[in-house]
Amino acid sequence: MSEPAAAASPRRVEVVDLGRLDYASSLERQERAIESVRAGGVETLLLAEHPPVYTIGRGGNEANLLGAPQRLGVPSFRIGRGGDATFHGPGQLVAYPILSLDREGRDLHRYLRRLEEVVIRTLAGFGLAAQRIEKKTGVWIGRRKIASIGVGVRRWMTCHGLALNVDPDLDYFRAIVACGIDGVEVTSMARELGPRVSLAEVRARLVREFAEVFAVSVDVPARGAAPRRGRRYAARISEADPGVSGERKPPWLRARMPAGGAYFKTRGILADLRLTTVCQEALCPNIGECWAHSTATFLLMGESCTRSCGFCAVKHGATEQLDPREPERVASAAARLGLKHVVVTSVNRDDLPDGGAGHFAATARAIKRHAVDCAVELLIPDFQGDERALRTVVDSPVDVLDHNTETVPRLYPTVRPGSRYARSLELLARAKRMRPELLVKSGVMAGLGETDEELLAVFGDLRAAGCDILTVGQYLRPSPEHLPVRRFVRPEEFAALRDRALALGFHHVEAGPLVRSSYHAWRHVERDER
Repeated sequence: MSEPAAAASPRRVEVVDLGRLDYASSLERQERAIESVRAGGVETLLLAEHPPVYTIGRGGNEANLLGAPQRLGVPSFRIGRGGDATFHGPGQLVAYPILSLDREGRDLHRYLRRLEEVVIRTLAGFGLAAQRIEKKTGVWIGRRKIASIGVGVRRWMTCHGLALNVDPDLDYFRAIVACGIDGVEVTSMARELGPRVSLAEVRARLVREFAEVFAVSVDVPARGAAPRRGRRYAARISEADPGVSGERKPPWLRARMPAGGAYFKTRGILADLRLTTVCQEALCPNIGECWAHSTATFLLMGESCTRSCGFCAVKHGATEQLDPREPERVASAAARLGLKHVVVTSVNRDDLPDGGAGHFAATARAIKRHAVDCAVELLIPDFQGDERALRTVVDSPVDVLDHNTETVPRLYPTVRPGSRYARSLELLARAKRMRPELLVKSGVMAGLGETDEELLAVFGDLRAAGCDILTVGQYLRPSPEHLPVRRFVRPEEFAALRDRALALGFHHVEAGPLVRSSYHAWRHVERDER
């Protein structure tokens, strides 16, 4: 008797929440997802919120933009989707399903109607009766358009998708002929219901309805979670080829043990104020020296990061609610420790609308109130390219703005899978343009498999972006689950790299085996003698 046929495995879709992401990066992310699905990977639903941008479909009329991109200083893209001119911006939920239409019977009309149904059901969950209008793709409340749909199909793979207005600035739509329809009125959930619905609630509802309408099971990672190339991927690399990780560390990498009254005083004050330092979380080898000098780098917004970089010891997982009293506690510690230069950093918080920018700014203001003469250095994440978040930080009383590049572009997919080299450079350049007198700083690790030529190219890119201060240190593997160390860079090699960097015009360069972003930070505001 023949064996019964095995039940077909349920259709699975991976949901990836990209957080706030610039539009060009979302196009790149869609391309990568398409290639992954074509190669046999899991179908994907990408979710995003974009900084202001206008887009127009392949057959759209450029005249419908009415010159708004130039007048308003908003970028625009002509892209390979259906539909005409529209706007994407903060407060709008954008969904990009990367699906095989072979699973949809290659029926594009049916696929579009199902996308509309997802939005209609999502809105119904919030008490809004939405509808279709014949021959007008999208979703409407009466005659007011609340969601646009514009898809692309390449070799029966879908891209682009839908945009649901939760609470965007509707004036951007009024500046164009939205959707190419004269006199169309664009609305939002906030306009229809009042500002009582959060983007997070709508996002969760839309994912549930998508799963129901398309009859799929969804894998939902934490918001802002890094792609699959995180620590598990790093552990496999390290297991296959640990490089020099397991070798005895050379003598120049031996840091002295923490000791002395000042060290224990610092530890006591930090414990008393319930503060976390990156010195502890990132296993910094200089903790003894810095704490003995009453210096610490404060870690804001909890101990868990939304990204899972293969080099970093900070843990990845569920994040905590922001503590509104944390900025005052950090400021109190700076005053009690008598600091003249304080460094403040954070875990990545891609789950927050502004990435934590407001929390950084509040901490800088609090420190300046409690310790007037204290220089404030903020070591910030990339905020997923959100220019408004960066502006919030730059407009605070920060003296040094630091964002680490970490490695060379070739190694980003492995070392920093949730980040982009060009985005980090642009952040530094924007900060310098916003406040030319602001000291801008970045840090790079050596020993991950890069060449000296690649490092020097990064130095040149950083200087061209307006970076004033550079730190270069040895990468050390925090655990066997992290990326391997490929080489131990000798002190004389660091000295040569420092000289080459200074020749490019940096204000100050700190380079050495034990150098970290905040190592000797109080010296970085002084110009190197050459």
